[in-house]
Amino acid sequence: MVHGLGEIETEAPPVSIPDAGGVLSRALALINRVVVVAASIALVVASGVLTYSVIGRYFLHIPTEWQDELSVFLIVGAVFMSGAAVQARRGHIGIEAIAAVLSPRVNRIRQYCVDIATLMFCTFFAWKSWILLEEAITEGFHSGSSWGPPLWIPYSLMTTGMVLLSLQLLLQVIAPLQKRRAGI
Repeated sequence: MVHGLGEIETEAPPVSIPDAGGVLSRALALINRVVVVAASIALVVASGVLTYSVIGRYFLHIPTEWQDELSVFLIVGAVFMSGAAVQARRGHIGIEAIAAVLSPRVNRIRQYCVDIATLMFCTFFAWKSWILLEEAITEGFHSGSSWGPPLWIPYSLMTTGMVLLSLQLLLQVIAPLQKRRAGI
């Protein structure tokens, strides 16, 4: 069992998903690589904004009303947008105690059932996110702070991230069926 970001976790190869010509898998892999870089940059920017806020408020007595929301937007965007990239490596937190006592066949079935349940949840979440995004755009929702940025920004990141995660999960659910049909 590994608890840190050790070599095992960061070096795991992405799950290979066969599809029609592999085009969809390759496109999602490319999107995931771009998103991971953007999410990493967003986290660095968020830490810079929060550091500026601490220095500005406590040492320079400069009011900063925007930094908390901007940091939350950046962090939420990074988390939601990188979900598909993490799922492609099966890097999400899992309970290994159950997998250790199951046979490989039963464990594959368990993992497949978990993938289906996760796909159903994430697809529902993506659909509700689309509704929330549409409302934010049509109703012109803004945050209640003095800065008042439009809420379609974080909602669009949440929606896009959940759609990408749902697509990644769909490809992972379909992969065993395609392998079975191909006789692999």
